[in-house]
Amino acid sequence: MAFLKYADAIYVGGEWEKTDQREAVINPADESLLIEAPVGSAAQVDAAIGAARAAFDKGDWPHLPVAERQAVLTRFLNALDARKGEIVDMIVAEAGATRMLAEFLQYGIPMKHARRTIEVASRPAVTSLPVELTPNAQGRTTLGTGVVSREPVGVVAAISPYNFPFFLNIGKVVPALAVGCTVVLKPSPYTPMQALILGEIADEVGLPKGVLSIITGDIETGKLLTTDPRVDLVHFTGSDKVGAMIQAQAAPTLKRIVMELGGKSALIVRADADIQKAAAAGIMGFTTHGGQGCALTTRHLVHNSVRPQFVAAMQAMLQHIKIGNPADPTVTYGPLIREVARRRTEDYVQIAQDEGATLVAGGKRPEGFDKGFFYEPTLFDNVKNDSRLAQEEVFGPIGAVIGFDEDAEAIAMANDSEFGLSGAIYSADAGQAYRMALKLRTGGVSINGGAGTMQSDAPFGGIKRSGYGREYGEDGLNEFTYQKVIGFHAE
Repeated sequence: MAFLKYADAIYVGGEWEKTDQREAVINPADESLLIEAPVGSAAQVDAAIGAARAAFDKGDWPHLPVAERQAVLTRFLNALDARKGEIVDMIVAEAGATRMLAEFLQYGIPMKHARRTIEVASRPAVTSLPVELTPNAQGRTTLGTGVVSREPVGVVAAISPYNFPFFLNIGKVVPALAVGCTVVLKPSPYTPMQALILGEIADEVGLPKGVLSIITGDIETGKLLTTDPRVDLVHFTGSDKVGAMIQAQAAPTLKRIVMELGGKSALIVRADADIQKAAAAGIMGFTTHGGQGCALTTRHLVHNSVRPQFVAAMQAMLQHIKIGNPADPTVTYGPLIREVARRRTEDYVQIAQDEGATLVAGGKRPEGFDKGFFYEPTLFDNVKNDSRLAQEEVFGPIGAVIGFDEDAEAIAMANDSEFGLSGAIYSADAGQAYRMALKLRTGGVSINGGAGTMQSDAPFGGIKRSGYGREYGEDGLNEFTYQKVIGFHAE
């Protein structure tokens, strides 16, 4: 299946440029070759940054009325929707997402967020300051006031990972463009197609040249972006280790950084919780997209009085998961992205067993799969909160059940982590769950399933090693701006 019109080129300054180097992109479900993806050169990265800089400094895009940028971006999203079927197929093939996950979470949710972002961009960019009376050096009184103007920060380097590529590409590109920034997008080498297709859409809707470039490459390509003084903001999603590297690389040029990093989020199950609903949430917490999600609740802190029932319920639910090629719409659980991810999962299974945890389910490669990077959903009980399994991000399908006896103990264990991205609480006492949520050191907490879906106006991000800055809603939009004060007074 041909997903791209320009499968041998990258998008530099509004032009398609062929590259000298290629890298195989494979389907993680069957290891078949999808494309020989183009890999951008250092010169092409330089040209992309230069084009973005020129488009921002000399072009019209930053200065257009908001309504005009909104109109272009609405056409952009409409053009994406017109190709939804092939984009979903691309997500399934390239990222290994199940079809249901691809349609709902990988495509549907980010498009919902993006359309709301365009709406939010119409908020007043200029707000008035109060009138002030201030004594001056001449012994008179100065009458003064002013305004605060939100201005686009400039050239944005957007760097996205492989797990939710379309989701995160759209989540970076649309808000940046909406406020008037220009963007150079670098996707993961594992999933370049879900970025390159945005270049095709940019051409289709007439996005001005230089406003969006899409370059491909590995760590060295990323380093060119994070160190170049012409880049004003790095917007990164990925691991905490790479995030620390980017922070160090960006430091000499003092550029702004927004980082959404890893997590080891806790699901707290109180004694009064609906065990079936909590167990279902627990299953989703480590099986969604093979556990390849930064905000997934892979640590399950369960009151000891109900822990056996909780574990038994999850064990039963795991029997109904259908493992297979995600192209099959009946499949509910697909592969990991590459062999290195599967080996990492296997390593942590061994680590957990060495630490004395009890293997409840999984713990091996499924039978009958000669191709593809499959690994069974794996559940451990009797996990210690200070163990490596409980403290380190696996980014694979392993759930860890940890017992507690008091609410204060659960809060302390949840907070005993280097990460602070997400969390969840299940309880029949919503008020007590809310009081507990206020004490959790994390960027977000859902109570009994939360709002039921990801809210477009809710700021998303973490603290500690889960990063800083926020995405989505007005807060996410504002990350791509800076505040300028313009003051004036009457003599």
